[in-house]
Amino acid sequence: MRTNDAQMLVLSALADGPLHGYGVNATIERMTGARLGRGSLSSALARLRDKGLVEQLEGEGRRRPLRLTEDGRATLERELAALAEVTGRMFETAVPDRAGYLDRLAASDPGRSYKELALAELDIRPGSLVLDLGCGPGADLPALAAAAGPEGRVVAIDNDPRMVRLARERTAGIGVVEVLQADVATLPLPDGCADRVHTDRLLQHVEDVPAVLEQAQRVLRPGGRLVMAEPDWDTLTLDHPDLEIARAYTRHIADRIVRNAVIGRQLHRLAAEQGFVVQQVTAVTSVLRELRAADQILGIQRNTERAVAAGYLTRQQADSLLGHLIQGPVFATVTLHITTADLPQPE
Repeated sequence: MRTNDAQMLVLSALADGPLHGYGVNATIERMTGARLGRGSLSSALARLRDKGLVEQLEGEGRRRPLRLTEDGRATLERELAALAEVTGRMFETAVPDRAGYLDRLAASDPGRSYKELALAELDIRPGSLVLDLGCGPGADLPALAAAAGPEGRVVAIDNDPRMVRLARERTAGIGVVEVLQADVATLPLPDGCADRVHTDRLLQHVEDVPAVLEQAQRVLRPGGRLVMAEPDWDTLTLDHPDLEIARAYTRHIADRIVRNAVIGRQLHRLAAEQGFVVQQVTAVTSVLRELRAADQILGIQRNTERAVAAGYLTRQQADSLLGHLIQGPVFATVTLHITTADLPQPE
């Protein structure tokens, strides 16, 4: 039995006690956001009766209530247990280590794709001083150092002591890289010292985006360049037969999970307000069609559970979403914007 088919929905609807046919469909609508068609409901009830999983109680006419038999309740429990077991195998249930997540994203096909574009947009010249704000475990530092060359310098900033340690370990043999622990909103650097400033998925998390842009503007020399790669989580799509379930999941991500969920679309304006000249905005859309890859980037199971706790999804809608993704096919997309902005030369 498929965990999200009509028969399973009927069994789930009857889990709390007897209902007549109208009540079954009303409960299914509360669980999933949509009723079963009359034919689908009648067929599901007939099949369940034939299997001995539901039975009708005494009543008048067509209003005779239905209830689960002992076999029906046992079947429901087995199906839910099987779904939980499969879900545990297919999805990451624990929040991943932040450093490991960032490294994994950098090594993924979507990660490599947008990072190559961001590096090209930086247009780093040999001998440049490059700042990497919010460097994390340092995944981008070797490429930045290679572009700056032996005469250049890369200064990486992160406020997390563990990330600073990991970034230093990663770049221990690269003499041009220096990793500092500092707040990106109060950089311990002199005015006009940098040729290039790079941020990658940092600004979606910071408390004060304009303050970080102000610091970038301060430390860049005239003619310097700022390149920012940030997602727009309002562009997240996830396919499911019930569009409202998919939309509820994506709304929860944008509303509750990411602090600055739509920063990718806002940076062209915020950079211009800070005195930058925005040269280009490049949209990079990642298409995810393999469940494990999608889950590693989106944290599907964890965020589905959070959506239930926050009231965006019912328990049954969450089970329907996860069950559909397990059975496939999987399709998810999200768009990241690479904003390229230059600090103008004084007239």
